[in-house]
Amino acid sequence: MAKQLRADARDNRALLLAAAREVFAADGPGAPLDRVARHAGVGNATMYRHFPNRRELLAAVYAGEVETLRAEGEALLSSPDPDKALYQWLRRFVEHVKDKRELALSISDEPGDREARFAEWHGTINATAAALAARARLAGDVEPLDLLLLATGIALSGAPAARTDHLLTLLRRGSAPA
Repeated sequence: MAKQLRADARDNRALLLAAAREVFAADGPGAPLDRVARHAGVGNATMYRHFPNRRELLAAVYAGEVETLRAEGEALLSSPDPDKALYQWLRRFVEHVKDKRELALSISDEPGDREARFAEWHGTINATAAALAARARLAGDVEPLDLLLLATGIALSGAPAARTDHLLTLLRRGSAPA
């Protein structure tokens, strides 16, 4: 059972995560950790009590990004247009892959660590895609994982925004029932 944090400790953790998101977005995941602590308005000791090393801080930031993506998908489940909702979320997924790839790749090189962490995060993303796809009208042989793999390819292609939109439109057309 996880130990309940005091209110001030909980607040400091939230400040550190928000600061880390901003600092890593601006300066990359290799930014000095003391910059994160300063940006959060806390001391280094406070930061290291919450996150004993860079890997743990990076993982917590990335986990928050995955949770945001999941929550956005969940909110779209109530959309009156399930097809539009699915592709709106896939567009957001493409942005996530483009914007968070460097962060994700920086989390760990330790054998087994990356696989364990990413298995959980990928499970969350796959479940979100599956829930949205279950409501959408897709061709019979299209699986949610197919959509994620194709969307990942679009994200990693380096295509500019207009081309990305065009590729997502092609994905939408190609996965629709005949």
